[in-house]
Amino acid sequence: MTIRIGLIGAGGMGRAHVDRIENELAGGKVVAVADANLDSARAAAEPLGATVYRTGDELIADPDVDAVLIATFGKVHAPDVIAAVRAGKYVLCEKPLATTKEDAQAILEAEQEAGKKLVTVGYMRRFDKGYRQMREALVAGEHGYATLVHCRHRNPTVPENYTTRNMVDDTASHEIDICRYLLGEEITRVRVERPRATSNRFAHLEDPLVLVAYTESGVRIDDEINVNLTWGYSIECELVMETGTIRLSDQEQTVIRDSAGNRNAICASHIDRFHDAFNAEVQQWIRAVERDEHTGSSAWDGYAAVCVVEAALASLDEAKGLERDVQMIEKPALYA
Repeated sequence: MTIRIGLIGAGGMGRAHVDRIENELAGGKVVAVADANLDSARAAAEPLGATVYRTGDELIADPDVDAVLIATFGKVHAPDVIAAVRAGKYVLCEKPLATTKEDAQAILEAEQEAGKKLVTVGYMRRFDKGYRQMREALVAGEHGYATLVHCRHRNPTVPENYTTRNMVDDTASHEIDICRYLLGEEITRVRVERPRATSNRFAHLEDPLVLVAYTESGVRIDDEINVNLTWGYSIECELVMETGTIRLSDQEQTVIRDSAGNRNAICASHIDRFHDAFNAEVQQWIRAVERDEHTGSSAWDGYAAVCVVEAALASLDEAKGLERDVQMIEKPALYA
């Protein structure tokens, strides 16, 4: 069985998904592409013989589309996700699920009306071998319970239209979700601190930031968001337990040793750092759709991340970066 996939959003991330579905994965085929920029939609669709649409609504209504992959900007995700759910179609939506708590909650309500989980949020780090081994080590219990998680999200640079708020609602969203995944509990309090700014930033950008959060059991999380380091894309995480620690490696394939010392290659972007995780995520989603099953992170995970982001942005907007409580609705039975 081949799952016929409709892609909404033919930008860089959308095209990367097309490439993996068509050339690296099994069981799926992109049969339709929608983008407000019809030239972009055509460029992605025509080599595949796929149908071109201007809107997500048109694509979702196509009876030849079995499942929907959304790779547009976060602020426009909600209408297309809700339309796909109401059409009874599984949807893989790139993070964030939404950019407001209201939109995320509307998605939860649509799923509850549908009576089944149809939404997977594109938190690909859950499929990264390193993070999965960290979670396995914690669950095994050999080193006791978690006390601290140290995260670093470092980019070589960002485009000029990237904002300080994006450091929280887009970039730090990954650490928020992966820490919920690692620890198996919700984040309840958060604040954002502003260290000395780097001279490499655009004038409008406050960079770096440090997000500090606490979970239900009191685990402290710190996340350095540092997006103009110039030298590479570096994702770091260390989980501290009572009698041991576990951290991500540099993901190197080889190490050069010479008169300059020991060194290994550094990733340039999320595309190469998380290539295998993206593939595992999309492949599992395709196979789950074949079985009429939900897989991966849920709409609740997307909603929870949005709630943490909202509290963090409130802290960011305050001159002293005061700690804010994370406000969430009670988890619906569908996600229990």
